Amino acid sequence: MKISAQATILLGAFLLLAGCGEDKAPEPVNLTQRQASLYQASCHTCHTVPETGAPQSHDLAAWKPRVAQGEDTLLDHILNGFNGMPPLGQCIECSRGDFIALTRFMAAPAPKDTEETTR
Repeated sequence: MKISAQATILLGAFLLLAGCGEDKAPEPVNLTQRQASLYQASCHTCHTVPETGAPQSHDLAAWKPRVAQGEDTLLDHILNGFNGMPPLGQCIECSRGDFIALTRFMAAPAPKDTEETTR
């Protein structure tokens, strides 16, 4: 049986799209030493104490709907405050890049070696 070039292209496209809806488990994110220090000083207090109502660090289920809103929305919530989170997460020395890295860190699985903070 001979397959036409168009059929081959369509089959290839179908196979590529077949995996698009799959949820891939996020990879752990490691922070630089500076970012790890910022995390300890600003994020750790609320994002490791369930009673605060903040999504807990490395709790993938809690972070999934937040991440689904997109990085721009998350960044807006960080910069302007949202619900119980104060503006800037009380981290005045954090840059936009720091906020993004810190959010990705908290929304991902815990790194295997928690002592290692650089990647």
